[in-house]
Amino acid sequence: MDNTPPVVNVRRYTVIRNIILVWVTVVLFAAFLLNIPKINILEHTARNLYFHVPMWFTMMAAVFVSAYHSFQVLRSGDLVRDIRALQAARVGAFFGILGLVTGIVWSKFTWYVGTDVWWNFDPRQSMVSLQLLIYGAYFVLRGALDDPSKRARIAAVYNLFAATTTPFLLYVIPRQMESLHPGAEGNPAFSEITHPIMRLVFYPAIIGFIGLFWVMYTQRVRTALLKYRVTHDPEL
Repeated sequence: MDNTPPVVNVRRYTVIRNIILVWVTVVLFAAFLLNIPKINILEHTARNLYFHVPMWFTMMAAVFVSAYHSFQVLRSGDLVRDIRALQAARVGAFFGILGLVTGIVWSKFTWYVGTDVWWNFDPRQSMVSLQLLIYGAYFVLRGALDDPSKRARIAAVYNLFAATTTPFLLYVIPRQMESLHPGAEGNPAFSEITHPIMRLVFYPAIIGFIGLFWVMYTQRVRTALLKYRVTHDPEL
């Protein structure tokens, strides 16, 4: 089997990257400059909706990209697929951390102004932390194995397990518990508190941040492939 890394179409990557960066720039300007209606309690902190929620969509997209490549590793043993699985998981974890941090800051300056509370053990907050720990264990597991082929297969199995927990930890379980988040028990659904004008920015923000994931992921894969050519080890 030929594991030679494929040639990356740099021109296509550059064009798509530039489109995504322009898209994200427009979203950022709209997020801060577009007038929004006054929303009870949230006030102007509601603008964080354009950043906080898309981070979770982006993390979930990254998780399933990573899981797809892990599945392909088990099918073919291709170490290039292992590179892609690892880099998608790393970038996904990065967006997960950003989502957690923006949520902590949002709650602090909305519900806990004037207090020392930063962490309130909100169910979604706690489930996200658990999800990040699961992926932290994935990275530790990879670091504990030296043989590239063995590491790729064992890590792929674990990564598929981690991916199956994501919908439950980020969506299903928190919605069954009392929470500050929309849609949870005792709170109105997202659609009930989001003015249509905000959706003009919110949905493009999701597309933009997922596109930004693709840019970061592709760049990391390109770097890892260069190292792989030299060392024949997909770990980077």
